[in-house]
Amino acid sequence: MHREDFPMLKSDIIYLDNGATSLKPQCVIAKQVDYYENYSANAHRGDYDISYKVDLEYENVRDLVKEFIGAKRKEEIVFTSGTTDSLNLIVNGFFSNLLEAGDEILITKTEHASNVMPWFRIAGETGAVIKYIPLDDNYFVTMENVKKAITPKTKVISLAEITNVIGDIRPIKEITTYAHERDIFVVVDGAQSIPHLKTNVSDTDIDFLAFSAHKMLGPTGVGVLYAKYELMQNIEPVNLGGGMNESFDSPDKMVLKEIPARLEAGTPNIAGVIGLGEAIRYINKIGMDEISKYEKNLRSYLIEKLVKIPHIDILNLEADSGIVAFNVDGIFSEDVAYYLNKYGICVRAGNHCAKLTKDVVGVTNSVRVSLYFYNTETEIDNLVELLKDKDKILKEMF
Repeated sequence: MHREDFPMLKSDIIYLDNGATSLKPQCVIAKQVDYYENYSANAHRGDYDISYKVDLEYENVRDLVKEFIGAKRKEEIVFTSGTTDSLNLIVNGFFSNLLEAGDEILITKTEHASNVMPWFRIAGETGAVIKYIPLDDNYFVTMENVKKAITPKTKVISLAEITNVIGDIRPIKEITTYAHERDIFVVVDGAQSIPHLKTNVSDTDIDFLAFSAHKMLGPTGVGVLYAKYELMQNIEPVNLGGGMNESFDSPDKMVLKEIPARLEAGTPNIAGVIGLGEAIRYINKIGMDEISKYEKNLRSYLIEKLVKIPHIDILNLEADSGIVAFNVDGIFSEDVAYYLNKYGICVRAGNHCAKLTKDVVGVTNSVRVSLYFYNTETEIDNLVELLKDKDKILKEMF
């Protein structure tokens, strides 16, 4: 679907590593080049025509993001360098001033490092306690297990809506409703969900959301932090400097700007933000429902093929996202990836920055196929054909 829009697909590669980063359509590339070639001034700094154009383009993207995720106000949108940056800002700028000794932070053992390590550090600094929501037999989060894990000491639940190895889709709206009835904050890592599922933060009522442009057809080095307006007001800047202050006459006379400028110190990744806006326009033209439906069908096609291969062990057979993690019996995952690379197939192998996942699945590493709407059944056929013959893998992987 729409493969002609992606320059990299004109080569012979089969790109199945969209969970790490997606390919970029020509319109996104052209939009960034246009900025660099025709109006490459700074944002919110100049009093001349091309600088004003930058301001308009940059702030228009804030409006686009607001509409794309269903936020109520554009002031609820802050541009960051990515999901990791956004999550760290949430933890260090908001929860560091809130959590106390004994407070409980609920996550799972299938979270990405970016939704684990900041919580680990803040727990060490504040005396808060990390607790894990138990997973069911498919390694999924269920409402029943969320309810079991919550105690009167629970202060925050932080979950990926779609995890990057298991690929399960969490019941975020139901979790948020239950959590808010108990005055518990909900943080969502949307890195894997925003590119693939329709998102409406006003409907789910989540408190915080983090995601990256590069996994949704946009450039690297750009991300978004969403927070409810009243909560955004209480996020303390982690970085101080140009663009986020009104004045600074002395240590006790620093006046900061209103949000979101207060949280965007320094020159931003202007071309990246503009590229993100073009990526959103592109996705909107296709339609998120269409993308989700196509990917679900493509995953079913892949699973149907893989289950017929006796030496393939699928870790997440029942997941509904475009992520499929598997191993070839007796062969190290990175050797399988190296073998597939010889035939131009790009997959991810290893622990996928989710090192705690091994505690629940019993496997340290795996091969991950992550699909997007520009992948095809023919590409899957090529992958499956190469995986069928275990002896061929053993012979050719070195």
